[in-house]
Amino acid sequence: QVQLVESGGGLVQAGGSLRLSCAASGSIFSINDMGWYRQAPGTQRELVASITSGGSTDYAESVKGRFIISRDNAKNTVYLQMNSLKPEDTAVYYCKAGVRVVTGVRVMYWGQGTQVTVSS
Repeated sequence: QVQLVESGGGLVQAGGSLRLSCAASGSIFSINDMGWYRQAPGTQRELVASITSGGSTDYAESVKGRFIISRDNAKNTVYLQMNSLKPEDTAVYYCKAGVRVVTGVRVMYWGQGTQVTVSS
């Protein structure tokens, strides 16, 4: 069993910053891609940013130049530094990880979500 625990969400004014963290624990052999997604009320969940085990990154156009994704492989943790936040960034943010568990099976896991609210 693997758990992803997110933290760092909250309420911030437009132009402010927040840093999200997502720590994976449990029967982990290795973690491949990790990513952050978000879902606002009435919309579909969308990819915000992703990072491979080697450190290659990809971003949604709407967050390029403002958000930075990083990971600490030794801690099985992925981060999302969010700068210059806008009200349209308001959403529940979820982390996702492609985990190879100790049995060798590869499974995709999701975190429980953390609320980010940006006030204007």
